[in-house]
Amino acid sequence: MLDKILLAPYYLTLKLRHACYDHGIFKVGTCEVPTICVGNITAGGTGKTPHTEMILRTLLRSDDWGYRNLAVLSRGHKRNSSGFQLVDKDGKVKEYGDEPLQIKRKFPGVTVAVDRQRIKGCDILCHPEKLKTERRARKCADASIPPADLIVLDDAFQYRTLRAYFNIVLVDYNRPTYKDKLLPFGRLRDLPQRLHAADIIIVSKCPAYLEDSQKIEWARSFGLKDYDIKSCKGTDRKGSVKTLLFTTIWYNQMQPIFEEGDKRYAYSQKLILFSGIAKDTPLRMYLSDEHKIVKRFCFMDHHNYNRFDIKKIMNAVKEHPTAVVATTEKDCQRILDFKRIPEQLKIRLFQVPIEVGFLSEHEKAVFEETLMTALRYFTPEY
Repeated sequence: MLDKILLAPYYLTLKLRHACYDHGIFKVGTCEVPTICVGNITAGGTGKTPHTEMILRTLLRSDDWGYRNLAVLSRGHKRNSSGFQLVDKDGKVKEYGDEPLQIKRKFPGVTVAVDRQRIKGCDILCHPEKLKTERRARKCADASIPPADLIVLDDAFQYRTLRAYFNIVLVDYNRPTYKDKLLPFGRLRDLPQRLHAADIIIVSKCPAYLEDSQKIEWARSFGLKDYDIKSCKGTDRKGSVKTLLFTTIWYNQMQPIFEEGDKRYAYSQKLILFSGIAKDTPLRMYLSDEHKIVKRFCFMDHHNYNRFDIKKIMNAVKEHPTAVVATTEKDCQRILDFKRIPEQLKIRLFQVPIEVGFLSEHEKAVFEETLMTALRYFTPEY
């Protein structure tokens, strides 16, 4: 009861903010090319980056978009730079943030940019000639990009100043929104009913298999009526049709981070794990199937590694000289920025690549059909 009283001002502020945007009191802009927003309503990891990568793969292998100029726009969490920046795959995390840099390194042919003001960032991506005139882009190192034909917006669901054309919202299977509370008593950073603004709701980090009854129960928890397993669609209280899908994490074989890496360490029985992510439980469970985790270091999300951290890891290596050292793809981006990695660590330091996949080929087909159909009917608003 006390938490409801204390959260009342925050709840009312959010309600008022959304009402002002919904009724035109606050100005809302759009983009002249299709925008796909990937977001959530909770603080912490729901898997936005791997889902963004999955969307890029879907677009790149499609007949309609595979030959087009695709772009990703992120705010660039914890970067030191300001304004609009084009991400260079040879750049540093401090300039762009770890997740945009990871996307650029995995998709070098895709334009990746960071800008806190998404609507201005989209305008520059659509009109790259403004890189030479816009003050907010004056520190941008590269000005030679093609105009974007489509922009994927990473973590922009709360950015109401820009109305995305297509919204995909993620909910962590392990943190159902109906059981959660607003910050600081829970992890919700927005109202649960904001899920109804999504075109597709994805329950992420699911087990590899869910019963149909469990999926229907999830649909009910989101206020979706008449959820159909075959079409993966239900209706909200306003009668709007929403698509509800389920994804799981796929871990791929460990890869050396440095050229000096010795692949034989991947078969070591002992493993030292370090990570700076919101929750490492799924990763630990996966690695525990093949390795005995003898040492584990947990850092804050988006942690910037320093020499003291490296020293801790090296002490663990000395204690377990045959162990492999593993971390996440996201942490790998920050480790590559660190110049003084001991050779003893380089040869045994591996990253664990991840992908997200739908629980069935049918759900994958529904996702692709829903997304591609929406994109075919796009018309710009001026």
